[in-house]
Amino acid sequence: MKTNKLLVATLAAFVSISSYAQTVDEIVDKHIAAMGGADKLKGVNTLVIERTLSVQNMEIPNKTTIMVGKALRTESSIMGNSMVQVVDGSTGWMIRPAMMGGTGDPEDMPAEMVKQQVGQLDPFGPLFNYKEKGNKVELVGKEKVEKADAFHLKITTKDGQTMDEFIDANTYMLTKLKTNMQGQEGEIAFSDYKDVEGIKIANTMDMSSQMGTMSFITNKVTVNGKVDESIFKKPAK
Repeated sequence: MKTNKLLVATLAAFVSISSYAQTVDEIVDKHIAAMGGADKLKGVNTLVIERTLSVQNMEIPNKTTIMVGKALRTESSIMGNSMVQVVDGSTGWMIRPAMMGGTGDPEDMPAEMVKQQVGQLDPFGPLFNYKEKGNKVELVGKEKVEKADAFHLKITTKDGQTMDEFIDANTYMLTKLKTNMQGQEGEIAFSDYKDVEGIKIANTMDMSSQMGTMSFITNKVTVNGKVDESIFKKPAK
């Protein structure tokens, strides 16, 4: 009798685990489909996003150029000063004006900062092809985000970084992300998705952390435009 009970319990646990895994995959599959579909996303080689950053009553133009999986360049103009951050493979460099604690000359990006930025080389997030990337995804449960039901997914990347994504239970779009921002916990809220050549891009991103709050408004997105790879190379001083 004890053996039968143990067998039943083992089978029940197996079924439970299998169902759980299928539920995670179903959510992820619907999320990828809502973004435009796996084939469409795989076909993106370059992405240029021009945004306006609103922070402390300032409007700052921001441009991000991505060669998917290879390199990333983000540049902003702050009160006439240029700020640049570049990740090229596993290394990075940046230019910070004096008002941001820099010298205005190119300098190496700290290793921890590079580690945090590398994820942006994949603009469609850690859920896209998560198994191939070696990421682990756990369904924490269903929660309210701005009064709407959302699936709370906990993600652990191959290199050990963790983050929490909240996927709208109706649209299956990402509505909130909780992650580490330069050593501090922060949140990003995503809204007002627009269709750009069959791919859904969040038109508004509201970021909050202990450092304060800021909002990004998307002005223009260019998919698979020509990119000059020299912009990712660190210039001589």
